[in-house]
Amino acid sequence: MTHAGEKGTTSINLVREALQAAMQRQLDVSAVLREARIEPALLDAPKARVPADAFARLWSGLADLLDDEFFGIDSHPMRRGSYRLMCHTVLDCDTLERALRRTLSFLRAVLDDIYGELHREGDHAVIVLHDHGVTRRLFGYGTWLILVHGLACWLVRRRIPIQELSFSAPAPADESDYRMRFCETVHFGSPVTQVRFDSLFLDLKLAQTPASAKAFLKAAPENILVKYRNDESINARVRRELRGIQPEAWPGLDDLARKLHMSSSTLQRRFQEDGTNYQRLKDDLRRDIAIDLLFSSSRTITEVAAEVGFQEASAFQRAFKKWTGVSPGAYRRQGADGPEVK
Repeated sequence: MTHAGEKGTTSINLVREALQAAMQRQLDVSAVLREARIEPALLDAPKARVPADAFARLWSGLADLLDDEFFGIDSHPMRRGSYRLMCHTVLDCDTLERALRRTLSFLRAVLDDIYGELHREGDHAVIVLHDHGVTRRLFGYGTWLILVHGLACWLVRRRIPIQELSFSAPAPADESDYRMRFCETVHFGSPVTQVRFDSLFLDLKLAQTPASAKAFLKAAPENILVKYRNDESINARVRRELRGIQPEAWPGLDDLARKLHMSSSTLQRRFQEDGTNYQRLKDDLRRDIAIDLLFSSSRTITEVAAEVGFQEASAFQRAFKKWTGVSPGAYRRQGADGPEVK
């Protein structure tokens, strides 16, 4: 089976959040959406999702349009090229702790509304985000953390697992983007926004050079959105297990638990902690594979239906509309050179 959908998808709510500043300024975002291959009609479908690489293209396009790599969220723009400069600024640090402290200083000099401080608390390292006592948009806190966490992971050439994450902003309608990118233990409406990880990572030596930075920056922001996401969550582990199997052969819950070397009750509890269940996870994976194929392949609707385990295209179209709120054709229109649904 193809590994379509391996990069996952991003909720349309995050797309709307990314567009908010540009639209408030009455800028024409049609070209940005077109380059990202995101059909404008999807913006009005609350359950729609787009491939992660489409969101990465949107990020780059908006950064060009706004001359701001922070989506116009902060009172002071993060001018185009700032992330590149920040990356090169930390490369001569000897440890991740020094690099992180310099990163936070850089961002505090660039942005006005939020800034971070790093603390050691015994076995834990904590980055606290300060917002001058004003609760900011959840999307702003999340974007700031993606920039910092993605850079830190790249600097030491490994994902730094986040143990716990708290946001002062209220919970979004769909929390999955935050759990998939950061960690399973995410709290909303907390007194402070902060991220906690093992302090041992602070002592790691940097593993990157100015030469390797070129490839890293060329692939940004897609690499920091996808490569360093939370791939140890139960959601991600099960998705990896299922991706190499035809959907009609996906195991039952008991067999899946054995494959993952845990009891069925433990697996069910892990699903509950992650806010999902096995059937929903399977539906989400089918949805993501289908979205990826509709965007990036020339398969017909019937072929996509078969790829995700449906014998009849009509049944697939009904299921797809239930999953996303729109028909497969809404995705096909802005996808690759594939035909529209008939």
